[in-house]
Amino acid sequence: MNITFATYQSLSLLHGGPRVQILQTKNELEKLGVKVSLFQPWEHYDRRSCDLVHLFSANLGTFHLASVMNNFNIPFVSSSIFFTEHSPAYIRSILGISKTLKRFKSGIWTSYDYTQQICNWSKAVLPNTADEGKLLSDGLGIPFKKISVVPNGVEARFEFGDPALFKKKYGIENFILNVGHVGPARKNVLQLIRALKEIGHQAVIIGKVSETPEGKQCLEEARQAKNILIIDGLENGSEMLASAYAACKVFALPSLFETPGIAALEAGLAGAKIVITPYGGTREYFGSHAEYVEPRSVESIKNGIMKALNTQNTSTLREHIKKEFLWSAVAEKTLAVYNQVLQ
Repeated sequence: MNITFATYQSLSLLHGGPRVQILQTKNELEKLGVKVSLFQPWEHYDRRSCDLVHLFSANLGTFHLASVMNNFNIPFVSSSIFFTEHSPAYIRSILGISKTLKRFKSGIWTSYDYTQQICNWSKAVLPNTADEGKLLSDGLGIPFKKISVVPNGVEARFEFGDPALFKKKYGIENFILNVGHVGPARKNVLQLIRALKEIGHQAVIIGKVSETPEGKQCLEEARQAKNILIIDGLENGSEMLASAYAACKVFALPSLFETPGIAALEAGLAGAKIVITPYGGTREYFGSHAEYVEPRSVESIKNGIMKALNTQNTSTLREHIKKEFLWSAVAEKTLAVYNQVLQ
């Protein structure tokens, strides 16, 4: 079986969860005997060499590519990577308004239109959570039979990180950790920083800082706190990142929503206690093994972290993640969708 992976062009600039998802899925599929190539826009594409394209992310960034593949009858499936805080009814109403406006003037599109059209063109749609699948079916009207939930995953190596590496370089352990982008509103790092300042416990934030007003404000407020260290990003494959997970006591990811936050899975496998947003399908991954906080409330974030700090460590979350969410299991579910489509 020959599969081509494709996605939006800015992936190499942004890094983040989708990049990890693509590369780890590729790695594990190849272990299962699937030949996986990455779509290169500067190279000639021979459609005869590929059985199926897997498009990661269904949005404006991938819309033109999806449109061309549809016009050329190149079959593809898509990992939608779609979530919104709005209800299915709200999504339907926006799409209805958009459809009405298009009758009077062309070129009026919403972000929901792009996602809906890409998913309609797809042979199958692979959301990361059942919540995402419900938004696709109930909100965007994607046929339920076309939807197969394939979760995000985690590398087994994060169970074995050496905490001594991080402790030796930075001189701290048993801290509160956050890993992700600093600055995008969805990541909600500014509210987290304000909660960490009130707690006073040593905290570490690892992530590239965006040149946005919120990113700059995050840096400014973190500098005012003696207990917060910001590290400007670590590659996902680095031993130091695995060490940070192993050395921390609590991992906090109070984003506006996550699907489900690959970094939280990595930290949970390393043994950290998890404090996370309840929005985006996170409960499907962490169940009763995490503290859920209201991301718009500094008080809720603070209380959730304090509760986790004072909770005894157990191995239940680690064992749960090992059983359900290793990338090897994700690849098997992905391959099952490919087989179904190609048959």
